[in-house]
Amino acid sequence: MGQVDRETFRKAGVVFRRYGGLLKTTDALQAGIHPRTLYAMRDAGFLEQLSRGLYRLAEMPALGSPDLVSVALKVPGGVICLISALSFHEITTQIPHEVYVALERGARAPRLDYPPLRVFRFTGKAFTEGVEDHEIDGVSARIYSPEKTLADCFKYRNKIGLDTALEALRLYRQRKPIKVEALIEFARICRVEKVMRPYLEAVL
Repeated sequence: MGQVDRETFRKAGVVFRRYGGLLKTTDALQAGIHPRTLYAMRDAGFLEQLSRGLYRLAEMPALGSPDLVSVALKVPGGVICLISALSFHEITTQIPHEVYVALERGARAPRLDYPPLRVFRFTGKAFTEGVEDHEIDGVSARIYSPEKTLADCFKYRNKIGLDTALEALRLYRQRKPIKVEALIEFARICRVEKVMRPYLEAVL
C-alpha cells in the first residue's frame, strides 16, 4: 500500500470512528470520503460491508446483532416487530431467519439486499403506539415493547402461528414484569381484545 493510500485510509478511519465505526455510504460521502476510498478500504479489509451502502470498520468488536443494526440504519422509518421483537425481548424460542419490520401503510418499501426482510403494514395507533428506542451495538433501534408485540402476535396469529403467540405469552409471564393494563390497551388498539382476553385470564 502506498503512502498516499495509508494517509487516505487513516483520515477516513478517523471519520468512521467519529460516527462509532459505522457509516452509510451517503453519510460517508457527506463527510468527505470519496467512493473510491470506501471501495479500496473494503477490498483491503479495512472495512466490512454489512449490506449495500453500509460499511463498518473491521477493527471494531464483532456486532452482537448485525441484522438489527443494518435494519435500524437502512430502514429508519420502520419498527422491529413480531418474531424479531420477541427474540430481542427474549420471549420466544424461535430464531428469526429474516428481520420482521413494521412499516406505515403507504411508506415506500425498503430496498435491502441483506438481511432478508419480512415487511408488515401497520396503520394508525397500531403503528405508532408501543414503540421503544433501544441501543443495539451503539445504534438506536425502534422496537415494539413486549406488550405491544404480544398483541401484534395475536393479530397476526394466522401468519406466525397461534402457538408462537401462546409460547410468547407464557415466557412473558415467566421473564417480564406483567403489565396487564398495557396488554389490554394494546389488545384494543390491535382489535384482538376478545381473542386475547381468555388466554390472558388463563395464563396471567
